[in-house]
Amino acid sequence: MQFVDLRGRLLDRSELLSLVPRPELDPAQAAAAAAALIAEVRAGGSEALLAQSERFDGVRPESLRVPAAEIAAATAALPAPIRAALETAIDRVRRASAAQVPPPAVTLLEDGAEVVQRWQPVERVGLYVPGGKAVYPSSVVMNVVPAQVAGVVSLALASPPQSAFGGAVHPTILGAAGLLGIDEVYAMGGAGAIGALAHGVPDAGLLPVDVITGPGNVWVAAAKRLVQGRVGIDSEAGPTEILVIADASADPRLVAADLVSQAEHDELAAALLVTDSAELAAAVQEILPAIAAATASSARVAAALAGPQSAIVLVDDAAAAIAFSNAYAPEHLELLTVDPDETLRGITSAGAVFLGAFSPVSLGDYLAGSNHVLPTGGTARFSAGLGAATFLRPQQIVRYSRDALQRSAARIVALADEEGLPAHGEAVTARFIPG
Repeated sequence: MQFVDLRGRLLDRSELLSLVPRPELDPAQAAAAAAALIAEVRAGGSEALLAQSERFDGVRPESLRVPAAEIAAATAALPAPIRAALETAIDRVRRASAAQVPPPAVTLLEDGAEVVQRWQPVERVGLYVPGGKAVYPSSVVMNVVPAQVAGVVSLALASPPQSAFGGAVHPTILGAAGLLGIDEVYAMGGAGAIGALAHGVPDAGLLPVDVITGPGNVWVAAAKRLVQGRVGIDSEAGPTEILVIADASADPRLVAADLVSQAEHDELAAALLVTDSAELAAAVQEILPAIAAATASSARVAAALAGPQSAIVLVDDAAAAIAFSNAYAPEHLELLTVDPDETLRGITSAGAVFLGAFSPVSLGDYLAGSNHVLPTGGTARFSAGLGAATFLRPQQIVRYSRDALQRSAARIVALADEEGLPAHGEAVTARFIPG
């Protein structure tokens, strides 16, 4: 891993933003390729998606829509330990997501004048579950449960076809979908799948959705950026990131293990340690190669750790570590310090924060109850992780009585006239002129 030594440097936020490590390929650079794939799908429909599967997944599915019987069979065949783990995850994410649904609220401004705030779910969502380098039934849970809690009635799930299963969606993903009652599943992946969900595929019976959520590679993130505006998205949940703020009290073995745990996702995964302890940095650097080499995905881990997006960053003190982290805005932020709660006080930008040695990011990936679909690439500065609110739209319901409107009429007319929009005021005063 590269070393970035920021000790002795007073850097403002702009300078920090220019120094944070990022992958060489980001969604902006992948946009042209993603746009071409989306255009193919819009022009060619099912045939384009099937051809893209052959090109990128090495297999051509028998059909895009997965038969309901196949989903039911996969659910029935789930091994007992996997089923139990998924059921625990479903329960915990459902309970945590329910806390994100605001209750309706009525603001009584004066007698006869009220504004009601209500939260309405979108009608239809597209849920993307990656399946390239690994299988992610946990992402089925993280996508589906908040949408169901929000009250979405129509859900379509897309996941890449698997050559190991003859072009079918991975059976564990299908089983997880079945546990949640999802019967609309499509064998399609990548940027083309995002385009299909956004625009629909008439010859496959796939209707366009209102919101697309889910993590994916850099081309999926680029595609989500391209279709935003036609549909809503959760965030640009691209290649994963972990940033660990640690001090001299941290165990270097745990720091290294946590960096490796996220690096195994993708060669573009980012793993960063930010510390004011040169001794800890040296210890992590020494132990990291052995831990990386011991895992089954060691080649992918090695590529991620050696990439420009990963680094050990040395800073002067805790305040500098926090400033660097806020500029980076990590997807996953882990605080391994003497007092994690005190460190947390300065944190403003992160997708999810994990406090202390017994709250690793891996817990959040599966069973913490939090959602693991989180903003990447610095977008945590302005985006939130996936949750029930992703699928909800606040609506304001206005109800005024005759007397309440009459009390406000003169002020409405004054403002309308000032803006050169007299008909606005006339629409109000017309209600008090005998017809």
